[in-house]
Amino acid sequence: MKKLLLIVLTVAFASSCQQKNDNNVKNEAVSVKDSVGDAKFQMYEMSEMAALMEQMYAYNTQLKERITTNQDLGSYPEAFNKLHTAVLTEASDRDPFFNDQAIKFIEAQKMIYTDPIQAKDNFNKMVNQCLECHAKKCGGPIPRIKKLIIP
Repeated sequence: MKKLLLIVLTVAFASSCQQKNDNNVKNEAVSVKDSVGDAKFQMYEMSEMAALMEQMYAYNTQLKERITTNQDLGSYPEAFNKLHTAVLTEASDRDPFFNDQAIKFIEAQKMIYTDPIQAKDNFNKMVNQCLECHAKKCGGPIPRIKKLIIP
């Protein structure tokens, strides 16, 4: 009899805890919904140009390391040529200034591989080319780009 009573009490206790936890979860969901309201969450999607520039930054971070440790530089990444055709976040930003800067950037990037003896200087010229463009267009990444400069 004592065993049966103990089992019943254990089941009752466990089920009451479960109901309490379910209510807490429901309240949390409601409070989140109430704080957000009816606004829909929209995930940011990078433009083709933003994604390309992220790739260029990652590549040049690795290239900086190879230059500073005197490793083989490899070859110019042809994917950088998409700078001329990648879809921009704001289509109106593709103007004569942008097109001219894109040409100058690609020339500066290629010089790193053309003259590996001067790789450090040419790398810094390429970084400065980035900074020159970003000073006029989309200045947000400037602090990050400055970190690429090889002292």
